[in-house]
Amino acid sequence: MYLSQLNTAELTDKQITKLLYYSTSDDGQQGDCIFVPGSSKAVDYKVPKAIQLYQEGRANKLLFSGGVSWDASKKPEAVMMQERALQSGIPQEAILIEKESLHTKENVLASLLVLDRAYYLHHVKHIIIVTSSIHMLRVWLTMRTYMPNWITYSFASVDDRSTKEGNWFLSPHSRKRVETEVQKLVRYAKIGAIVDEDIFIGDG
Repeated sequence: MYLSQLNTAELTDKQITKLLYYSTSDDGQQGDCIFVPGSSKAVDYKVPKAIQLYQEGRANKLLFSGGVSWDASKKPEAVMMQERALQSGIPQEAILIEKESLHTKENVLASLLVLDRAYYLHHVKHIIIVTSSIHMLRVWLTMRTYMPNWITYSFASVDDRSTKEGNWFLSPHSRKRVETEVQKLVRYAKIGAIVDEDIFIGDG
């Protein structure tokens, strides 16, 4: 069944879990760049993971993407993530930032120019995505839609305390976040904004 054919109102918790969490295992491949789209908690959850991957030698560049400001400093997400990485000892020359985008699609589109200026896109072969498990499928499908089709991806997922595979359904707040993510996936697939992936989520 294709993503666009899903009826979100009829999905069971088991099916939602299979949909969102099936693509979150890391294959361990090395990449040209570690891509980190911003979010309100990206500095606390995504940046440490990205730093870990860099220190392990998985890629020699970090790309922080996001122009939304989440606190009184009014600093874009990308700048906040960059500052945390610098404080952790990552060299300036290893960091790329994109600070104009306001949502996932723009994270990808605006990062194309950054990647091209840093590498030339025809040299980019593999990107490691660092984002939350529930966001990973949408980021991956968005990148497959708008990035060159020769680029492949690894998934390095992170989770806050309430949206892990085993507990997202335990609180109304986390359930709403997860269900909203599923609704976005289906809606974007229906309108052609992301690749309409052929998926298997079982019978519930």
